[in-house]
Amino acid sequence: MSAPLQNDTFLRACLRQPTDYTPVWLMRQAGRYLPEYRDTRAKAGSFMGLATNTDYATEVTLQPLERYPLDAAILFSDILTVPDAMGLGLSFQQGEGPKFAKVVRDEAAVAELAVPDMDKLRYVFDAVTSIRKALNGRVPLIGFSGSPWTLACYMVEGGGSDDYRQVKALMYSRPDLMHRILQINADAVAQYLNTQIEAGAQAVMVFDSWGGVLADGMFQEFSLAYSRRVLAQVKTEHDGQRIPRILFTKGGALWLDEIAEAGADVVGLDWTANLGKARAQVQDRVALQGNLDPNVLFAPPEAIRTQVRSVLDSFGRPQRADGGWGGHVFNLGHGISQFTPPEHVLHLVDEVHQHSRRLRQA
Repeated sequence: MSAPLQNDTFLRACLRQPTDYTPVWLMRQAGRYLPEYRDTRAKAGSFMGLATNTDYATEVTLQPLERYPLDAAILFSDILTVPDAMGLGLSFQQGEGPKFAKVVRDEAAVAELAVPDMDKLRYVFDAVTSIRKALNGRVPLIGFSGSPWTLACYMVEGGGSDDYRQVKALMYSRPDLMHRILQINADAVAQYLNTQIEAGAQAVMVFDSWGGVLADGMFQEFSLAYSRRVLAQVKTEHDGQRIPRILFTKGGALWLDEIAEAGADVVGLDWTANLGKARAQVQDRVALQGNLDPNVLFAPPEAIRTQVRSVLDSFGRPQRADGGWGGHVFNLGHGISQFTPPEHVLHLVDEVHQHSRRLRQA
């Protein structure tokens, strides 16, 4: 039996329920900006050595919580574990990012794809269970996956990309193959998230990191439709507890209305969106997560605090005039930079908690 949650502020905000303050967690909060993370990674020998070792993955997930009063933990893993389990051979070169040994660019490669046996991802689920136990009810644990489109980008490109030439060429020239890849990815991601929930994740997030590179029309057909397919299959409840689902599309503010209808409880926004306008637009359909520019964290502490207040003020008072509640989870508009001074993060977290309490008393 799991320990009862001592701080459920994040989960309540996701479900647009009253909270005493605005909860905060940060994308990539367990990571390279922390010296203790770099020490653990050195011990593990490689990024995958870290991600596939239950003890190390647990250790680095908890590291930011030892430093900062964050309101959620997020599983330490990578978005590319699913295609790796499909047999594409994931590796990380120092300073180069992820690479796949096999790329998926033709009929033969697409024909070989299948939803992987979840046992190949046992190390992820073991980490979820271990982290949940180590948290001992301190804060909720978020599980996650890359979106079907974002995974497909890496699978077709063979790694990161500046111009998305290979994946877009395949999409435009052979939409049938692209749809096949995306269907398999969507069903794999849904199973992957459900297994994380069964292992102990209390909320799950879909990262559509590359959705914003698509043309209007293409985004709806090749990205959003498949995020929707994932969300339609992901559990909304487990062990009598409601499981919030978050959908984050980098560069997706243009399609906010459609994203808000995709089936998630929370829509993540990057820093190009205006939170106040977004809130007015989505009304009571979803909670919102975001959306401070991560580069604000390179400014002096007082400037960080000013920008945090600006984001919170933009969202506005959490309780609406009609007595309803708007949920806001404070976050960055994308992952924290590895060059961020760790002490600057404390100013961010502290100001979110302080100023959001003031807003509730206004």
